[in-house]
Amino acid sequence: MTTTWTITQTNYETANGFITTAHWTATAVDGDYTASTYSTCSWADGTPTVPYANVTEAEVLDWCWASGVDKTATEAALAANIALQKNPVTATGTPWTA
Repeated sequence: MTTTWTITQTNYETANGFITTAHWTATAVDGDYTASTYSTCSWADGTPTVPYANVTEAEVLDWCWASGVDKTATEAALAANIALQKNPVTATGTPWTA
């Protein structure tokens, strides 16, 4: 299984260039199975202290993980989702329609 973390968008103050919010996704792929989650991280103006023009995606992801996004738990939840897709424990349907 491969998990990819992506910053899909940031919000930043135009006056000083500091990022205040990062929108992120984590997507796990295992063959034909995919699971994904989306969330955001927020910081007070001026923290972190790297301005928008100079920051990298890797730095913003590190900020998210340092601010409480549990990378290990998120990846475990994605793996559990894929495991359920491969071996479902529930199903839906109506038996009178074929």
